[in-house]
Amino acid sequence: MRKLIEHTLVSLDGVCTGPEVMRFFQYRDDACFRDGLGQLLACDAMLMGRTTYEEFAKIWPGRSHPWADRINSITKYVFSSTLREAEWANSVIVRGDVTTEVSKLKQRDGGDLLIYGHGLLAQTLLKSQLLDVLDLSVHPVIAGSGGLFFHEDTRAAMQLVTVTTFSKIVKLTYEPQYQRR
Repeated sequence: MRKLIEHTLVSLDGVCTGPEVMRFFQYRDDACFRDGLGQLLACDAMLMGRTTYEEFAKIWPGRSHPWADRINSITKYVFSSTLREAEWANSVIVRGDVTTEVSKLKQRDGGDLLIYGHGLLAQTLLKSQLLDVLDLSVHPVIAGSGGLFFHEDTRAAMQLVTVTTFSKIVKLTYEPQYQRR
């Protein structure tokens, strides 16, 4: 069965969305870039919600470097009930129950699935016990505002699997320890 991997950039105070997140990229070094690209190349498809899809579709098409080449060529499953069409190359709109549809994707043959960020889609997947790996790249920033990774209604035990250090960032890799339903 394919694994579902979430990779989220987060500040020291737990912020993972908002304007401060753009500052995170100044902390990436070559080793961090190679690590992230390696993960992207190892996966067969990406999962996105509508908001991430719309943001990425503005940024990545037309760019040419290894990261952009992979993001543009990888299959992108876009979960949305409102998006009418997905014009970005290799994008497939997925409608219906997220849990059911992601369960089906995980059962298909192929490599792992990747989701960037901890938006509504990733939160749903964690609550539904479909997330297999959580990579948190912790940046040396106290953002002070923005969307928080941690939500009051989310509970999950995690097992630390790997700690990867770069010159200015620490990547913590966890595996959720789900209770049997």
